[in-house]
Amino acid sequence: MILGLYEAHLPVRDLQRSIAFYTGLGLKLDHIVDEKIAFLWIVEEQSWLGLWQADQVGLPYHPSIRHIAFQVSLDGLRESVHWLTERGYTPRKAFGFEGAEPFVMPIAQHAHAKIHFNDPDGNSLEFITKLDNPLGVQDYMYLSEWERLLNEQGYTLK
Repeated sequence: MILGLYEAHLPVRDLQRSIAFYTGLGLKLDHIVDEKIAFLWIVEEQSWLGLWQADQVGLPYHPSIRHIAFQVSLDGLRESVHWLTERGYTPRKAFGFEGAEPFVMPIAQHAHAKIHFNDPDGNSLEFITKLDNPLGVQDYMYLSEWERLLNEQGYTLK
């Protein structure tokens, strides 16, 4: 029945500033409604993000209400810190890891590698990719450590 996530929505203070931020990430503006709501394609014709201009944006952060994770390739994630900083975005500390490089959170047979950053209104964003966990590792670590550990055991990330 469910094929994927079609849309997500975030509150923003300044719609034009937020449109510029998200188009800078590579999203494509589709349309604006009443000069207060913008819809941008994450993957054209598959998934989009709705930005709603609001007076009250400052709700306390909780990952269940002001967070979006964008799926990227492993190669994209490896380049993410450089890619973000080159465009004026700042990777941030998350789960005890500095934003200097992506980190890995293993769960059973798989893991997720990710980097976190915020939009201009403090909404939490991340780039994330799913990884195999052939060794059953359960410790969180930086992606470079994860790759080194797997390489030492004869595995290569793809």
